Amino acid sequence: MDADSDVALDILITNVVCVFRTRCHLNLRKIALEGANVIYKRDVGKVLMKLRKPRITATIWSSGKIICTGATSEEEAKFGARRLARSLQKLGFQVIFTDFKVVNVLAVCNMPFEIRLPEFTKNNRPHASYEPELHPAVCYRIKSLRATLQIFSTGSITVTVLKRKYTLPTPLDSEQGPT
Repeated sequence: MDADSDVALDILITNVVCVFRTRCHLNLRKIALEGANVIYKRDVGKVLMKLRKPRITATIWSSGKIICTGATSEEEAKFGARRLARSLQKLGFQVIFTDFKVVNVLAVCNMPFEIRLPEFTKNNRPHASYEPELHPAVCYRIKSLRATLQIFSTGSITVTVLKRKYTLPTPLDSEQGPT
């Protein structure tokens, strides 16, 4: 490949995982009986609820903690979480939408070339680990970004970014400015 030719890489966000709390106890049996698109996992003590728009799956615990997966952007994750909270309100619960956090973002991209994994691992030893007997990809960790890259020999890369103590800014935060 020439050094002059610039190739644009398409990085596609495939999953955003978020967590929020309802600040009330949730009756899982009532959600299972009266809610729509619900799977009650009584043995584990949780309810799975699916929304069609945005396409997310929520894991609901009786403590009021809810984890949403499947969104393709942080905004879509927040919108889906708020829709889920609203549907729980319609079931009769005193839900207050609080402590929203994006905890994980998963993205994929494809390189326009193949990667020789043993050589790549040898050249990037402190950050990269490769165990071909256990997994077909190199695990490359970037501690400063809290990111893990799974690099495959085909050139496919999966990026997982952990987020902690992060909340989406609200429109009011950006309008007020410094006081």
